[in-house]
Amino acid sequence: MSPPVGLLAAALCQLLPGLYRYRTEFVLDYPVTAIVTFSFFSLTLWKQSACDETKPERWLWGVLVGFAIGLGLMIKQTVVLFLFFPILWLFLITIRKRKWENLIQFLIGLLTALLIAFPWYKTNWLLILTSGKRATVDSAIAEGDPALNTLDAWLYYGKVLPYLLSWHLLLIPFVCFLIYGTQWLIKHQRFDEKSMQTVRWLGIFLIGGYFLSSLNLNKDARYILPLLPVLSLIIAQGLFFVSRKWRFPLIASTLGLGFVLMILNLFPLNGDWITEILSPRVQHYPVMGKAYPHQDVVAEMVETSPYLRHTLGVLPSTPTINQHNFSFYGAQANFQVYGRQVGVEESNIEQDARSLRWFITKTGEQGSIPSAQKLITERIETGNDFSLRNTWTLPDQSLLKLYQQKQPTVTVIPIENSPSTVHLTRVEVPERIPKGVPIPVDYTWEGNGEALQQGIVLLTWEGTETDHFWLHDHGIAMGGLVNHLESGLKVEENTAMLIPPDTPKGNYTLRARYLNRETGETYPLETPSLSVTVDTNATAPPAPELDLVTQLRTAAVTLPEGESALEDIFAQTGRINQYDPIQDYLQQSEIALKYRLQMQEERLDWLYPLALSEVLQQDADGAIAQFKKITELDSENPYAYAYLAFVHLYLWQPHAAETALNTALQLNPNLDILHTLDGVAALMQGNLIKAYQKLTSDQ
Repeated sequence: MSPPVGLLAAALCQLLPGLYRYRTEFVLDYPVTAIVTFSFFSLTLWKQSACDETKPERWLWGVLVGFAIGLGLMIKQTVVLFLFFPILWLFLITIRKRKWENLIQFLIGLLTALLIAFPWYKTNWLLILTSGKRATVDSAIAEGDPALNTLDAWLYYGKVLPYLLSWHLLLIPFVCFLIYGTQWLIKHQRFDEKSMQTVRWLGIFLIGGYFLSSLNLNKDARYILPLLPVLSLIIAQGLFFVSRKWRFPLIASTLGLGFVLMILNLFPLNGDWITEILSPRVQHYPVMGKAYPHQDVVAEMVETSPYLRHTLGVLPSTPTINQHNFSFYGAQANFQVYGRQVGVEESNIEQDARSLRWFITKTGEQGSIPSAQKLITERIETGNDFSLRNTWTLPDQSLLKLYQQKQPTVTVIPIENSPSTVHLTRVEVPERIPKGVPIPVDYTWEGNGEALQQGIVLLTWEGTETDHFWLHDHGIAMGGLVNHLESGLKVEENTAMLIPPDTPKGNYTLRARYLNRETGETYPLETPSLSVTVDTNATAPPAPELDLVTQLRTAAVTLPEGESALEDIFAQTGRINQYDPIQDYLQQSEIALKYRLQMQEERLDWLYPLALSEVLQQDADGAIAQFKKITELDSENPYAYAYLAFVHLYLWQPHAAETALNTALQLNPNLDILHTLDGVAALMQGNLIKAYQKLTSDQ
């Protein structure tokens, strides 16, 4: 194709509805389109230079290909859908023609891509695998996408393609191809070899990309945007088939009509009568009149509690009212507000409602929501523990409502003096309490704002007659302090602690220690003179939700039970991760438990939660260190070695994983999970026979 065709194609890319529609909002598919186009361009340069062995720059193009593909893999894995067949074609052609120097260039390019993408994939490969099902199968089912065994699945993108191109940009070049292309073919009898190579190369990209995109269960029009820039080349070539006499007027009128349609699709200028005919289904008008109140909602929350980081439970999920949009505007407010979609599971509704201070609901259209959304919305709007803070009217005349918890978990009040150290000034707890259930407890802390923000308190409720105790370690203000930390603050915590079921009856008093997470500074805290009595006959008083550190520690103590406990553990951690958007509770747990283990090293009930907190923070090296200690203390438990092996596999250390698994298999050769992990370890070491035997056999 000639340079004028390429320039026209570049101009057409500005006028293709599929491209200008999606560049007006943030979706990853638009940068994917850019990087796929750049990668295909780089592949084309290398392909052309590889044909001429006298061109030294082909080595540079080979590296450029790898650079582009590596960047693409960092953006989104779907770049593979469009580049797989072109790469495979070039590889096979290079092998068939025995151009070994070109093959080396090709492999260097792939190595460059690997060097760019591998560090990120090495860290996040498990997340990619586990999220893959949710992003494809689950989303396809939820959205009602056609199954692969139906014709609709394979015609889906063919049906939407005219809307992404517009009818005039589809039909005019087609007619030009039909009339003038046929005349050209009759005149020249056949395409020359160069033209055939061009057609073949573009066809491999387009047909391959269409096929693999259709093979993807989850479908959306924006997923095939990377095909459009290459299609623009074909459209441009079709327009250039016209005779010179009519070429310029036709191109000018086509571009002019495309520009008019773009303006009418992007702005409400009463042009529906023409866009519905020539460019339907891509209208995307800006919001006219009063703006959406996202910033007002964020400002209301920040003004109410300026010293705290907030998690906003966003119950509707429309294109304009959803958790992502509120997180965006919360980030503009010094990252003080994060939106999260909760109420997804009916079984978690009560915990979700009790764990967050703020909720957003709306009337009218609710968007893409889970079935439990109606129940949690009713719980928030009609429950006695929330009050309506403010209401806004949206452009569609529906109402947006902000609800606030009446009794918040944390309250922060500025004080005049700013003590250099932290003080525990008040503790309020029932005098007689049962065991095995959450118990309400209030703490009040005073000190310098910075010291409070960095502070983790190690709270030990010790028996006066026995050596039993329980912990209530956590970050001050649950780790949520932000802003204005140069002044003195009073932090009131309204929380709950869990009394272990094996706690003996008797009296217990509080011992407290401050630990600075940044400096490591630590000192004891004076505590109010009080004691509580654990009494099996005591009535459990109403209590708020347990703090997240306690919930994590409670869940992790079941890790020794293995597979039977894992599903519940990860369900719980997945739930509470929503409540703390930056997962600071994991760092609180890690710091507190590491300090305590310096005093008492042989505590499995602390080592397992510590290891879990490091796993959830993707600190594989730290988790390996903890699981090695666990295997020493829990040496007869095969699951301890299985966990150690799993983290080794996560770090791509299959030999170390195999060593741990050998011990686990000696302890219990009947556990399927051990054989599965052993098969993965064998596969990662290239032992395909053992991997096949382990991964396919029924143990």
